[in-house]
Parts: sequence; C-alpha cells; structure tokens
Amino acid sequence: MAQRKTAGFRLNWMNLRDAESGKVLWQGDEDMTLSHKEHEARVPKKILKCRSVSREINFSSEQEMKRFRLEQRVFLNSEILEEWFFEFGYVIPGSTNTWQNVIEAAATSQMIPPSLLSGNVVIETSFYDGNDEISRSKVRIYYV
Repeated sequence: MAQRKTAGFRLNWMNLRDAESGKVLWQGDEDMTLSHKEHEARVPKKILKCRSVSREINFSSEQEMKRFRLEQRVFLNSEILEEWFFEFGYVIPGSTNTWQNVIEAAATSQMIPPSLLSGNVVIETSFYDGNDEISRSKVRIYYV
C-alpha cells in the first residue's frame, strides 16, 4: 500500500520564513520527495539568526492518508544534531494541501557558525501514513 501512495505523493513547493516577521527567506519548487538523489538547497545564512522559522509545505496526494506525518533529522557531518516530529492527520484523496510548522531556534549560545554548517548539514525527511513510509529524502544545506 505504501508503494501505491508513493507514486501519488508530490511535494509541490516549500518555503522558509522568519516566523516573527513572516518574511520569506527561501523558497523552492523542486520535488524533494524524490529519494534517488541528494538534493541541495541554498539558504540565506540570516535564517540562523531567526528566533523561530516557519516552514510551509505544499503537497499533493492521489491517495487517502489517514495519519500523514513527517520525521525530520538534521545531521552535521553524519552525526545527528536535531530531530523533529510533526503530525498533519487526514489527507483527502486527490487533494493539494498546505502545511505550516514553526521550528524554534536553539539559544544563541548554542548556535553553530554558518561557515561550519554550510555544506556539512543534511536534513533527512521521512513522510509517513501511520507507520507506512511514503518517501524519504535528503537535502544538503548551503548557507549563502
């Protein structure tokens, strides 16, 4: 069943905003759910100064999903740095949806300089319907 859902699931676009001002800092329309390659994103380094970041995902699904969710792991030089879990819930078959999450930044004293992060951070995102994996992708982040 997960294979059938994989064929009908697509990430249409995604953006990252300063959650306080609402200003879009990065936007991409590449389908980063395609798991056959490591994707790349060039993100302004000023995003690391935000107290919180809003991530907005627009996705389409041909199939019904009863418990759509994602797990995200941030790796620095292959070591896990952070881990996040988000629940969307029910997805209507044949629908396009927008999903927004707010991610709180670490304390300023815990922030790693962009020069050490850039090119060394990989974000692995796994999309699920319940326990069935739909897609897993990796995006290497470059801070510009």
